[in-house]
Amino acid sequence: MADTGLREAATTAARNAYRPYSGLGVGAAALASGPGGDGRRIVTGCNVENASYGLTLCAECSLVSDLHRTGGGRLLEIVVVTVGGDPLAPCGRCRQLLHEHGGPELVVHTSRGPVHLAELLPDAFGPEDLT
Repeated sequence: MADTGLREAATTAARNAYRPYSGLGVGAAALASGPGGDGRRIVTGCNVENASYGLTLCAECSLVSDLHRTGGGRLLEIVVVTVGGDPLAPCGRCRQLLHEHGGPELVVHTSRGPVHLAELLPDAFGPEDLT
């Protein structure tokens, strides 16, 4: 499993999830580098549900917001968990979002161990596909 600090931070974030509809609290924590690769910090996020289900934000979405709120940079390693600390794999939408902010080498801790994002999202769509 992921670094204990990341797992604990993700579990704490999951407890703050707004989950009146599903009851599923999800938290995410990632090790991030600063702009230009300087420094390291932990960023977190939790899911925020909405009565209009399509507007629900996954924990990874709020984590990316926290990444930029705290100065930007790149995601290096991430863990996503339930309130009980059980690991979850990012959904397809979040895999694409994580690719934008961490790239194919982002380490994702799953129930089967750490894997690179490229394994979870092969042939990802990226900026080079816009030309």
